[in-house]
Amino acid sequence: MNETVKLILKTALPAAIGIGVVAWLFGNEFSLSRFTQIPWTAHTIAAIALAWLCMAGREWGMMWRLRVLTDRELSWRSTFKITMMCEFTSAITPTTAGGSALSMIFLNREGISMGRSTTLTMVTLMLDELFMTISCPIVFLLVPYRELLGFGESAFTSGVTTAFWIVYAGICLVTLLLYMGAFVAPHRIAAGLDRLFRLPLIRRWHHKVSDLGRSMISTGADLKKRPAKWWFEAFSATATTWISRFLVVNALFWGFAEAAPQLVVLCRQFIVWTLLTVSPTPGGSGVSEWLFTNYYGDLIANISMVLVIAVLWRIITYYVYLIIGVILVPHWLKGKKKNGAPE
Repeated sequence: MNETVKLILKTALPAAIGIGVVAWLFGNEFSLSRFTQIPWTAHTIAAIALAWLCMAGREWGMMWRLRVLTDRELSWRSTFKITMMCEFTSAITPTTAGGSALSMIFLNREGISMGRSTTLTMVTLMLDELFMTISCPIVFLLVPYRELLGFGESAFTSGVTTAFWIVYAGICLVTLLLYMGAFVAPHRIAAGLDRLFRLPLIRRWHHKVSDLGRSMISTGADLKKRPAKWWFEAFSATATTWISRFLVVNALFWGFAEAAPQLVVLCRQFIVWTLLTVSPTPGGSGVSEWLFTNYYGDLIANISMVLVIAVLWRIITYYVYLIIGVILVPHWLKGKKKNGAPE
């Protein structure tokens, strides 16, 4: 019971942050008279249902990827539990802390050895970073630069532009390091990172980086044996998870703001999620709502509609996982680790 209470309290923090920001935004921009202008029709309800379906597509993609990476040793039920636990821990921890990194513990609980779980966690990280790296040039080929970054003359747009390129450069660097560490020179990369993170200013992360270095060395030997078909399927599953997540907003815009250009809406999701990878708040609480309403505000004349879409977006992609986690985690804590999963 004590663990359950702690869990609920930890869940309440990000929820309170997000709800507080939404309340502040509504207080400034939303009048009660505008509420009657929201078209709650069969069309908008169908759009919300489609948004939920897109989010289900993301979860299916994550489950598919786990099945591929474990050579289908895990059942669909096990991959569902792991996926939900990863989503929950990501929701209650800052994105900079990497809540999804706990997937190695969840994998181990479902019967995968800790060493192999660590390897699989690193591979999922590499696939996610690779998808983001590859997506950037594609996004800017599909949509003019000024439709995504640098539009207008406000401090917000210039700040988003600067922040995006800094974060994207960091993603590219991480992708390169993971590739070099897994395929080219794992021992050298691990040793270099170990020495670098002994410096006074960044020493606090030395332990985590040392673990990552050891994972690189063990991962490389296994990954070099994998055929191209295995990599293609794993990356296809990764692309499915991200694109499905992006399409949630497209579905909502289709329902509440049909005039908005769908391709621009889709590609802006890439910018949003790139920035949210470095959010200091649990699950991007507060930051997500503020970023969404400001970044998408120019596509809709009625600011009230932007707020409605933002709230629905966060309910579907974030708040639901807090609820699922509160229900699922106590059962998970009481459960027994499956056989065949040595520490």
